[in-house]
Amino acid sequence: MALYALTIFISAVLLFLVQPIVAKQILPWFGGSAAVWTTCLVFFQFLLLFGYAYADWTTRQLHARRQALIHIALLAISLITLPIIADAAWKPAGDEDPTWRILGLLTLTIGLPYFLLSTTGPLLQAWFARSFPTATVYRLFALSNFGSLLSLVAYPFVIEPWINTSEQSWTWSVGYVVFALLCTGSAIYSARTVPAAVTAAATPAAQGPAPSTGDYATWLLLAGMGSFMLLAVSNHIAHDIASVPFLWILPLTLYLLTFILCFEGRQGQGWYRRSWFLGPMLVAVAAMAWSVYHERGIVDVKEALPLFSVGLFLMCMFFHGELAAMKPSPRYLTGFYLMVSLGGALGGLAVGFFAPKVFKAYYEFGLGLLITLALAAYLTRRSNKLVPLAALAALGTTGYYVSLHFDSLSANTRVMERNFYGTLRVKDTGPESDPETMRRMLHGMIMHGEQHLGPRRKEATSYYGATSGVGQAITALQPSGPIRVGVVGLGVGTLAAYGRPGDTYRFYEINPQVIDAARKEFFFLSDSQAKVETVLGDARLAMEREAPQQYDVLAIDAFSSDSIPVHLVTREAMAVYLRHLKPGGVLAIHITNRFLRLGPVVKQLAQDQGLHAILIDDDAKGTDLATTDWMLISRDADLLKRPDISRGQAAIEELPGLRIWTDSFNNLFQILK
Repeated sequence: MALYALTIFISAVLLFLVQPIVAKQILPWFGGSAAVWTTCLVFFQFLLLFGYAYADWTTRQLHARRQALIHIALLAISLITLPIIADAAWKPAGDEDPTWRILGLLTLTIGLPYFLLSTTGPLLQAWFARSFPTATVYRLFALSNFGSLLSLVAYPFVIEPWINTSEQSWTWSVGYVVFALLCTGSAIYSARTVPAAVTAAATPAAQGPAPSTGDYATWLLLAGMGSFMLLAVSNHIAHDIASVPFLWILPLTLYLLTFILCFEGRQGQGWYRRSWFLGPMLVAVAAMAWSVYHERGIVDVKEALPLFSVGLFLMCMFFHGELAAMKPSPRYLTGFYLMVSLGGALGGLAVGFFAPKVFKAYYEFGLGLLITLALAAYLTRRSNKLVPLAALAALGTTGYYVSLHFDSLSANTRVMERNFYGTLRVKDTGPESDPETMRRMLHGMIMHGEQHLGPRRKEATSYYGATSGVGQAITALQPSGPIRVGVVGLGVGTLAAYGRPGDTYRFYEINPQVIDAARKEFFFLSDSQAKVETVLGDARLAMEREAPQQYDVLAIDAFSSDSIPVHLVTREAMAVYLRHLKPGGVLAIHITNRFLRLGPVVKQLAQDQGLHAILIDDDAKGTDLATTDWMLISRDADLLKRPDISRGQAAIEELPGLRIWTDSFNNLFQILK
């Protein structure tokens, strides 16, 4: 028993550790987008499905010893793929669909080890049921989810702050070797417990009534909705509430916790009781629908995060609790897990792949809430009449607010598009004929620039006024003659408003839809007197391939919702920037952020390169501009002391114990506000 339990526990720990380890390796290559994590999740879910299908087929069709021999052979072959370090040849050129490149990279880097780890849960549970007929096999499923949860929580707080990504990969690879040895031992022990000609499904302990077609369909739907809402809520939190890196851990932790509570074996359904959870779930779902309606939206993370976390927990307790109540006898457990895995994969596929191609905004979140309530009404149809009526009442209320939310997304909207990098909307604040009307570009809830449509349309707006750090840097260097300005992150192209004849403004932008919207819906690029160039692709990768551009000012302003992608504020990134900056030039990094204290990080990077740095805190008093924080960095200390470039200078906060950020190490938890 100890051998089986230890093997399952270690496999679960490795299964969920590999996800953030590999995702963090490739995140800098694909613009730091949250969609990288979503794509990885879908890949992992499908490999999990293939692993469960393998476990189901081999358990039903192969003799015990032949099954053990095949599995041991696959374990030995998988060791050849170690260590799990991504090949830099997979870095994108900039104009391809990142999704397929990420999937190919993951397949070759971790495909076979992850596949074998994914088979472990159902396979060893089947072996366990054969070896120990009287034991409670489904408790091993709870143990597996506990191992997954432990590794998921440990990564951001114990592993990431102390171990760089290369060391993480090597350590994981050593752990995988230990797992392969334990799994081999389990296979050998299992094969010896029954005659060679007997399959696991044929043992007496596995007997029981066969599930119906309806049972299989219900398993599939319940598991699919759990996965669907996990990703839908994760996207909503990261895109519309707070783009705090590693915040995706919270929804996934709650998702796994519900599996543990529902399958730990207590009275057949674990801790789930329909009478305890159904009512609160109906209320929470209706509250979430109310909150996304834009006129009453909860935008404060301190209010929104608890609501959506509790709501996801209650929904997943409902899905997984009802699933646990329907689990079959051990004879059919591999088929049960296959349906659970297939449902999880289909739910992930719906959110991660189909939704971005079918919907122009995050409609799947609202639709998921409606499907959840419809499913609750269906499953409780034979209960007391008040129960399904309550579910239908919640469904009506939720439908009302979801429809209002959908209408609000398109109101006064000129452009609404969606791709791998998220949703993009262009909205006017009023009639186009009104001189006070402004046109805005929105990525989720974050404004990425705005422009007056009246007489003031050539004015720099939002984060880029003359008193902002980047505004002061540009205007201070203009008297020296024509200048070259590089900008990482196009937005609506506001900085082009500073352009004069002879100047060159070169914008780097990873999202092709942003370039199209900036050119077609806004006028900063077309009105600029400077030569304007745009480069499609991740800015850092593009600059690594380019010849030195000799920028007078290089502005780093690439927002992913409300946070700068981490790979743009590392030692390696600074080296790239300096290669393109003139000796007397200024590097301006936009660090305005509600959640992260980036000032100390950037200051440390500047000192590491022997550079001088100041913080410009612009409160924009008396204007309609946004309050901003810009770090200005230069080799020339005297330049940063000039009054025309240092207005609004503020002290830079010190963070004791802060280590310099590199591509292989950063500690986001340490800089949370």
